Amino acid sequence: MPAPTPDALSTLTDTLADLTEYLREKPDPTEALALIEPLLDEYTGLPVQFADILRALARTIQDHQTGVGTAQVSLLVAELRTAAWEQSDQHTLHYVLDELRALYKDAEGEPECGPCR
Repeated sequence: MPAPTPDALSTLTDTLADLTEYLREKPDPTEALALIEPLLDEYTGLPVQFADILRALARTIQDHQTGVGTAQVSLLVAELRTAAWEQSDQHTLHYVLDELRALYKDAEGEPECGPCR
């Protein structure tokens, strides 16, 4: 797999910034929820992905430690791992999204799809 580039990641963060701006324009809630759904997926959403990224970074840093600042590096690696656990806990936002979607579908009188029940 080719390594991601800083430009590719900048494009990603630009897209997220565009989403933020779009949501500030107060679109239809159903449309907004549909846009957010992939970001908060309980298995592949941003909280889970970011936690995995932090863990992988911690592992990379730990595997490439040099003799200089080893104690400080170990503390910083521990901080990355703590942050990863905190991000993982955010996966529960998926359930908030499910509940919001259900409320809007109930208000519209639409039946829920199979996976959302």
